[in-house]
Amino acid sequence: MAYYCQECGYKSLKWFGRCPECGAWNTLVEEKESKDKKKATFEKAKVQKLSEIIFKPQKRLKTGLTEFDQVLGGGIVSSSLILIGGDPGIGKSTLLTQIAGLLSEKKVKVVYVSAEESLEQISLRVERLKINRDFYFISDTNLTSILETVEEIKPQLLIIDSIQTVYLPELESSPGGVSQVRECANVLMRLAKEKGIIVILVGHITKGGIIAGPKILEHLVDVVLYLEGEKETGFRILRAVKNRFGPVNEIGVFLMTEEGLIPHSQYEDFFLSEEGSYFCVIEGTRPILVTAQALVTKSYFAVPRRTAVGFDPIRLSLLVAILEKKLGFNFRDQDIYVKIAGGLKVRDPSADLAIAMALISSLLEKPLPTKTVFIGEIGLSAELRTVRDITLRLKEAEKKGFKKAFIPESANIKEKEFKIEILPCKRVSEVCKYVFS
Repeated sequence: MAYYCQECGYKSLKWFGRCPECGAWNTLVEEKESKDKKKATFEKAKVQKLSEIIFKPQKRLKTGLTEFDQVLGGGIVSSSLILIGGDPGIGKSTLLTQIAGLLSEKKVKVVYVSAEESLEQISLRVERLKINRDFYFISDTNLTSILETVEEIKPQLLIIDSIQTVYLPELESSPGGVSQVRECANVLMRLAKEKGIIVILVGHITKGGIIAGPKILEHLVDVVLYLEGEKETGFRILRAVKNRFGPVNEIGVFLMTEEGLIPHSQYEDFFLSEEGSYFCVIEGTRPILVTAQALVTKSYFAVPRRTAVGFDPIRLSLLVAILEKKLGFNFRDQDIYVKIAGGLKVRDPSADLAIAMALISSLLEKPLPTKTVFIGEIGLSAELRTVRDITLRLKEAEKKGFKKAFIPESANIKEKEFKIEILPCKRVSEVCKYVFS
């Protein structure tokens, strides 16, 4: 018997209230270890010079969902192991069912394994999505019997929904345990690499928003995708956080409808609003124009609120402190609410200047100029710092009809190359003089 941390996979012979490895509380669970321990047999490892290896470009399997293919770098690479996570009900199973139907139309053999849904439930979903039904379905949790059936069918794509619900009978621990998830993932990885089968795994996520199970699960797979979005809006964002075959942090934008997830080619318009502060982020290889909105109002609490949707709350507190200390604005008795339009989660530091302008605009109750974009990171001394790919951002703003752009002076942009009016500034105070004077 041993205790395994359900967050990081740490193994201990005795129970702890707090995991010594990751610091999580009440995550150590007792699991039985397999008694059958075979003696290891060793063989000589094969060695080969890199100069002798003939590189062959890998063919990618295009699913037909343009945004999904874009996130993966142009399609699915054969023998790849893909992990997709997201909140319950966000649309993971819907997305994979659509992929199974689209590929079956192309005469691709697909096996869909669902340990959570029955054949009737899947049939109802397929009927609602109006997709091709010519793919195989298995409703089982025993991974050993599943793989025996897969050996007979010999599919090109295997979908496991989900990795936390299947189990290996030779392990005594329950499904979803650290040892079960780890060993099941190892078996499926070997299947993908040895048989040339594409394997897609669905992973449950914890309340912290990360994929449940040991962290080794994300290290084993080739691609990790997260399906994000607000259920009320219908927008869904598929984000790649790990990709061995393409760019990381690439996103795909979908609209959830009765007929499933529909790729939206005009994804830029999702994040633009008529009022607010505009900036441009780089997601993977894409420049996307985004609207930030802020509301600053008198607080009646002992500790004023600092709430951010789609933006890092810690970074928001940092920006407020800079504006108070270096520019003299008073936010001490004000509640602050910041929201990124469209449900996008922004991690790009180029949003700093736009967020700061939105905050000041709401505090002073003065509107921001129209058709103006703000690009730049703010340092602790209220200086403007340049960001990567600023030329690409400016071209995107110009294409969308923006007339002015405030950028850091250190960017050294040649203004003659653009039709948009570029206003380089060294500090945030200079931008305020232009905008609010």
